[in-house]
Amino acid sequence: MTDDREIGVGPHAKPWPADERLDSDLLAHGDRRNVTDEYRYWSREAIVADLDTRRHPFHVVIENWQHDFNIGTIVRNANAFLAHTVHIVGKRRWNRRGAMVTDRYQHIDHHETVSSFLEYTTLHGLPLIGIDIVEGSSGIETALMPERCVLAFGQEGPGLSSEMQDACTEILHITQFGSTRSINVGVASGIAMYTWGIQHPSRLHSEGL
Repeated sequence: MTDDREIGVGPHAKPWPADERLDSDLLAHGDRRNVTDEYRYWSREAIVADLDTRRHPFHVVIENWQHDFNIGTIVRNANAFLAHTVHIVGKRRWNRRGAMVTDRYQHIDHHETVSSFLEYTTLHGLPLIGIDIVEGSSGIETALMPERCVLAFGQEGPGLSSEMQDACTEILHITQFGSTRSINVGVASGIAMYTWGIQHPSRLHSEGL
């Protein structure tokens, strides 16, 4: 069975609203983007500016040494949970397909090396919280993540590099109950960001997480 429902809205009836946030092309032809209803007909720039007024203070960093296809999913999750910025360490190019164009609304920075990224975290006073299953890691459900922090994710398979692990103030793992040792890093990122929100309810807005 196929789902024939159309996403979004069609052309806006005239006269058009007098609102500088609205995009005339979208008003004329409709808005079929994957955005919430409150942002229908808004320009991309207006959406980003509005998100910037209420972004959460946690950042996300992803290591990208071998073109990890999960980066798009992590960027999409970062947009969904309103992360401040996504940092990509390593290769600049990444597969944007999984992001489902949410990268248009999410701040993304690139750092060539772990050391150059750590200069950023030191400058901004951001503790690094690793998310990985390694010796000495703690269950994410037993720890309280700082409000201002960076959630660090390694590449699918090898996980966090030793240099990134050494820089972490704490490394947390997601407790599992089945037979597999680990879960997909894209899935793990969503769980970690959601957990951050649950731990800091004062940061949540009326729409919730």
